[in-house]
Amino acid sequence: MLELSMKILCANGITKCVSCGIDEVHLVAALEYEEGDRIVIEVSESKQYLVVQVDDALTPALIYLKKNSLEFKIPFGEKRNSYSPKVFYGNRHYLYARVATKGEVSAYRNLALNPIDQNLMGQNEEAEYYPHARANVETRGEAVFAARNAIDGIRENRSHGEWPYGSWGINRRPDASFTLEFGREVLVDQIVLYTRADFPHDNWWKQVTFVFSDGTSLDFSMEKSQQAHCFRFEKKRIHSLTMEKLIASSDPSPFPALSQIEVYGTEVIAENEEYHET
Repeated sequence: MLELSMKILCANGITKCVSCGIDEVHLVAALEYEEGDRIVIEVSESKQYLVVQVDDALTPALIYLKKNSLEFKIPFGEKRNSYSPKVFYGNRHYLYARVATKGEVSAYRNLALNPIDQNLMGQNEEAEYYPHARANVETRGEAVFAARNAIDGIRENRSHGEWPYGSWGINRRPDASFTLEFGREVLVDQIVLYTRADFPHDNWWKQVTFVFSDGTSLDFSMEKSQQAHCFRFEKKRIHSLTMEKLIASSDPSPFPALSQIEVYGTEVIAENEEYHET
């Protein structure tokens, strides 16, 4: 059994509300969030697969928690622009976390999906939970162009800017690169890209290169389209991948961008690693 706690802390570290449970925890927060508030989840053992919902208006996330706790900072101001206006709003919130079932963990699925990934650009911090997206550039440092937008599960790509049109923007950098970290080894055999297609505002990539943590790389060609670009390949055992060498078309726009990346595969769980299930 896994002990879990979920609490909301204010900027000075004082606990506003807290709830505890075994293998699952639920929290109803009857309050309005203030700037500096954060959600903290703690578990009795590290290296856990959890299903977490930090707001009833935000899709639950199946995450891998490498350590014994995670902290989710409530977004305010410009940072809210990449979230639905319904999220974290009002004076009553329902949150929960639970141990993922063996079926959920072992399923062939999109291993890149994480609606609660946080932007760590410029903070020199290691992610507390995975998957996690990072990049060497994000347009003007704005939340609506952060790398995390590309793994939030929203495929809409026909415009740009505030939710639901968040994307990873490269700020015209010819050496732009995007890295997806899984935090553990996984087996993958398919990548799906939804490139931003707000034409004629946007440009598009003719070719991209994926460099995998196993030392291999693959080049893929693309066409101008708002549809998914699907790339299949032999299974690779990796803990991260990087998308780089982004070759833009000759269209006049200087703004190619990525709306969503999906990476399909299964987990690799060491035989000597105990796995808890409700």
